[in-house]
Amino acid sequence: MRRGIAATALVASLALTATACGGDGDDSGSGGPVTITYWDTSNATNEAPTYKALVKEFEAANKDIKVKYVNVPFDQAQNKFDTAAGASGAPDVLRTDVGWTAAFAKKGFFLPLDGTEALAEQDKFQPKLIEQAKYEGKTYGVPLVTDTLAFVYNKELFAKAGVEAPKTWDDLKKAAATIKDKTGVDGYWASTAGYYAQPFLYGEGTDTVDVEAKKITVRSPEAKKAYGTWLSLFEGKGLHKADTTADAYAHIQEAFVSGKVASIIQGPWEITNFYKGTAFKDRNNLGIATVPAGSTGKAGAPTGGHNLSVYAGSDKAHQEASLKFVNFMTSAKSQETVALKNSTLPTRDDAYTDKVKADPGIAGYQTVLPSAQPRPALPEYSSLLTPLDDELPQIAGGKKSLDEGLGDAETAIAKLVPDFSK
Repeated sequence: MRRGIAATALVASLALTATACGGDGDDSGSGGPVTITYWDTSNATNEAPTYKALVKEFEAANKDIKVKYVNVPFDQAQNKFDTAAGASGAPDVLRTDVGWTAAFAKKGFFLPLDGTEALAEQDKFQPKLIEQAKYEGKTYGVPLVTDTLAFVYNKELFAKAGVEAPKTWDDLKKAAATIKDKTGVDGYWASTAGYYAQPFLYGEGTDTVDVEAKKITVRSPEAKKAYGTWLSLFEGKGLHKADTTADAYAHIQEAFVSGKVASIIQGPWEITNFYKGTAFKDRNNLGIATVPAGSTGKAGAPTGGHNLSVYAGSDKAHQEASLKFVNFMTSAKSQETVALKNSTLPTRDDAYTDKVKADPGIAGYQTVLPSAQPRPALPEYSSLLTPLDDELPQIAGGKKSLDEGLGDAETAIAKLVPDFSK
């Protein structure tokens, strides 16, 4: 859903530049402190206060640098940055989704960070997260927080039913039926969103595309088998029917935290909200396990999270200040602070301190991280989920057959990666 460079977009970008960007005039050129702008895309209510506090701490330790903090809604940030960077007026530092990093690097919007102060402790970060921040061999982001999907479940309901966390999707079907019989609640509620269907593909050893072969594989035999398994989890005893409404995410989440469904697939960004639910007043009731495996025996989910990236269009003084800021925000101490306050997952092992691991949610998700699958360095990769978000609800809702829906998804994906074969 890219928009063209229309007059309205240009006006918006210029307005955004004037109000939000670092070059406000009160910095190095006049002998004063350098002022950099940081666009934070974290949740404004639950997460942003922690990042604001860290910004103040950084400023206190670096009197020659001021940070203009701007919280930008996550669902608006990608397009806003794209517009602002195209008009040479982007923020100096962006909290970017890992799926955006390669795309913006390809456009020349991000500064390569290899050998800079921002990556002075590169060996402390989990290697696959650094690899995921690369494009054409160069690193364009420093991992700030990471995540993946896990099988999360209500331990009390599972214990009442006498079942354990499933190892395979067939195990899940059996467990869901038993939970329904023993407790009266549904055992599992699946999502129709494309991102949440990725583990089924990985379980069959495939993906929507094969980047090395430059081939679209969303309709391959392996993918059809994966989506067939996904579809089968909407019907049967203890399996909640598909919710294809716009509020499906909220419905599934609310049912889980209130104990009305025993398990779902979810990410660590909801840990804080899990604890607010009546079912998890006792935090230790939250069970976290690797997603069930497919027929290949493989189990895993996408690696997500956010990087900090530096705008390539900033001048040298702003870039140097930005690199120092990124180094501070991604340090072990800062990541420990963020994890303790926000219940998010650090990206470096030395930030998993005893205090951090005392949170059962973080400790649980840490155990599933080794099975997480990094996204390929394909700039268009994240956009490939949009056709699936369009087609999978129609398949699950019975409006399209599996073959028809995947065929339409393939056609849409082909437009996004026109140099890939089918």
